[in-house]
Amino acid sequence: MPGLVSVKTPPDAPAPRISLPDASPRSDPAPNPNPIQAHAPTPPKPASPLPKKPPSPSPSRSKFSPRKPPPESPGSAAGAGAGVPPDASLDNPDLGPFLLKLARDTIASGDGPAKALDYAIRASKSFERCAADGEPSLDLAMSLHVLAAIYCSLGRFEEAVPALERAIQVPEPGRGPDHALASFSGYMQLGDTFSMLGLVDRSIGCYEQGLKIQIEALGETDPRVGETCRYLAEAHVQAMQFDKAEELSKKTLEIHRAHSEPASLEEAADRRLMALICEAKGDYESALEHLVLASMAMIANGQDNEVAAIDVSIGNIYLSLCRFDEAVFSYQKALTVFKSSKGDSHPSVASVYVRLADLYHRTGKLRESKSYCENALRIYSKPVPGTTTEEIACGLTEISAIYESVDEPEEALKLLQKAMKLLEDKPGQQSTIAGIEARMGVMFYMIGRYEEARNSFENAVTKLRASGERKSAFFGVVLNQMGLACVQLFKIDEAAELFEEARSILEQECGPCHQDTLGVYSNLAATYDAMGRVEDAIEILEYVLKLREEKLGIANPDFEDEKGRLAELLKEAGRSRNRKAKSLENLIDPNSKRTKKEGTKRWPGLGFRI
Repeated sequence: MPGLVSVKTPPDAPAPRISLPDASPRSDPAPNPNPIQAHAPTPPKPASPLPKKPPSPSPSRSKFSPRKPPPESPGSAAGAGAGVPPDASLDNPDLGPFLLKLARDTIASGDGPAKALDYAIRASKSFERCAADGEPSLDLAMSLHVLAAIYCSLGRFEEAVPALERAIQVPEPGRGPDHALASFSGYMQLGDTFSMLGLVDRSIGCYEQGLKIQIEALGETDPRVGETCRYLAEAHVQAMQFDKAEELSKKTLEIHRAHSEPASLEEAADRRLMALICEAKGDYESALEHLVLASMAMIANGQDNEVAAIDVSIGNIYLSLCRFDEAVFSYQKALTVFKSSKGDSHPSVASVYVRLADLYHRTGKLRESKSYCENALRIYSKPVPGTTTEEIACGLTEISAIYESVDEPEEALKLLQKAMKLLEDKPGQQSTIAGIEARMGVMFYMIGRYEEARNSFENAVTKLRASGERKSAFFGVVLNQMGLACVQLFKIDEAAELFEEARSILEQECGPCHQDTLGVYSNLAATYDAMGRVEDAIEILEYVLKLREEKLGIANPDFEDEKGRLAELLKEAGRSRNRKAKSLENLIDPNSKRTKKEGTKRWPGLGFRI
């Protein structure tokens, strides 16, 4: 049975390139459809568990039975090598494999993908015409995979999607392992393409379907299933769906521990991913445990650079736990290794400088913090060959956060603008750019440039909606920030809509007692009061006060502020406080048609919470 292997992209993989399926019959029973290393699979690379860029699309590794090319005649286009037969001759069953070979040869000769694209289109048409009625053609599926890969290499990802959607309809997994492999490869490649388009939800859906097919073909405990589980877990991490990512990562770890030697590279990679997920969920002790075990495995395998990378992650955990001395030790240990193995100007060195700058900023040593920031910026301004734009953009974004913290928003803005310029033409970076634009919106808001802040937030919201992240807590926070910018521009109706949407998302993702959710409640109540919807504002504040009294305690200074605001509204409405809190779903009537009062009395500063 041919193996179904995860389409695993190393984090430090080079730019996507075309890698076409081999036309010769394969004796290997377990082909590897790795998108970057399709011809020469490499050992698993124990790099950072979270890719710095989304997986790159790749051709399928499904098999097909090559046919002999037609005999060359002196007057034929094939014999001259100067063209291909006209469409009318595509009914010849020998032309499909021949045209596909021409596409491969064109890529190999360096003539460029444009000519190869024409050959691949004609090959797929030939396979389509020659397919027997009612019989699925794996040759057709494979040619469509290759066609999609060429589209992706040209940056035409939207055109690759229909080809792959047609390709996954061809195989029937129930017919045997070859069909299962073709179907699995198609779904994984389609997921990669959606990822490059920033369509995270659709990407994950394709990966889940591919995993399902793989499990049906190989069983739940096959090592290759573990690789796909880890790949899917990484996609969930990128989508900030940490619970699902944790479940898949645990399954991956169990599979690899059952099939690999103790302290294997596979187990180390799994533990690094688990540590990342635990850190994101605030479980720092568990994250530290996984990182220590991963470091031990890397030491046992002689992977010094990977040990240094794990030391940086360990330093991050110590920093989160306020164990600053231990964090400094971990960072300095990693810095020594990176300098000796990669040189003083490598981006890995710059990344450690950034972490040290953040640490010294948190401990109040601002001079040391600024010095490390400047050292990192010098490296990023003159990157060594091989440095990716994603690495530079990530570093600039992190440094901007430090400048923001020391009250230098103008300098932070410049760094964010540089980072966004580096990424704006890169496929698959929509979510990252959205995050940068949201940060820029915050900077503009802080310095009073509210129109620019609103525009930045609007751009971020548009990209997050398109990428399928409209249900994340981050999306809710961005909506809240955009609403605040609208308030400053006196666009109260628009602000109310944004706060309402943010409230529904944060209630679902964070719960009603979370600080972000409470802030949106307060902002929405203030907005309703400004619109003349006093009863709605009163109901929200009564609910918030009840939450604080019964679940959160009244020591928070916001409690007295909200209590005073509620008393003012009740006095205006001629009522006393209703101690019977209503159920949350009845708090707000989105279809309320109360008349707006232009001269409604407002609280000082409208009571908005940033």
